[in-house]
Amino acid sequence: MEQVRSADGTPIAYACSGTGPPLVLVHGGTADHTRWARLLPALEPHFTVYALDRRGRGASGATETAQYAIEREFEDVAAVVDAVGGPVHLLGHSYGALCALEAARRTGNVRALVLYEPPIPIPPGRAINPPGTLAAMEAQLAAGDREGLVLTFLRELARLPEGAIAALCASPAWPARVAAAHTILYEARAAEAYAFEPARFRDLATPTLVLLGSESPPFLRAASEAIAAALPNSQLRVLEGQGHVAMDTAPDLFTSEVVRFLTPPE
Repeated sequence: MEQVRSADGTPIAYACSGTGPPLVLVHGGTADHTRWARLLPALEPHFTVYALDRRGRGASGATETAQYAIEREFEDVAAVVDAVGGPVHLLGHSYGALCALEAARRTGNVRALVLYEPPIPIPPGRAINPPGTLAAMEAQLAAGDREGLVLTFLRELARLPEGAIAALCASPAWPARVAAAHTILYEARAAEAYAFEPARFRDLATPTLVLLGSESPPFLRAASEAIAAALPNSQLRVLEGQGHVAMDTAPDLFTSEVVRFLTPPE
């Protein structure tokens, strides 16, 4: 793992592998850089992959919960992009997609952008978390039931099917997800409080692929469609039969879409 200092001095770690144009990967909630491990054999022949650990997990530094601000995460991603040296491809999933989107406004070194279902409210202010769920997860955290908290998140917020949840539970990365359970609450609140303003992105001409699972919940569809409509050089691609974690449920489909977009024919 290598590290770069973010704007506030927090060390942000990333793993590097592969050969080719640089591709920075930004994971979603509870995960770390290892969530991409299954995809690396398909990506490494095409790209030099930089898979980061978002703050609060893996080899990256942490932020006190009371001091958490989503803007620091935007700066973290931009810091990794700038450390790699541009131009780079940037791919983000879920909460990581929101971080990647905002990071692209903070650095001029993003060559192309792939965003997979950022969990933002459309219109701003709309509740995207089921009523009472965050309070229930607070109680689970207070009781020390970190695994139960992660399972509630996956079922109620990410709304994954039980098969996908079972696969995550059986994965080698599951203990790390449980260890990062406390991050779910402040990230869920930050995502719900985020106000997407299309006018802020009208000059973001970076070629962008927005990925959306056909089986994903309506609020993720609304967010993906709104972002695709706001960005002037974007395309929306629907992954048929998939939900929020196509990299797990259909890795070949997911990687083929990413590689096709980022390596257009000459």
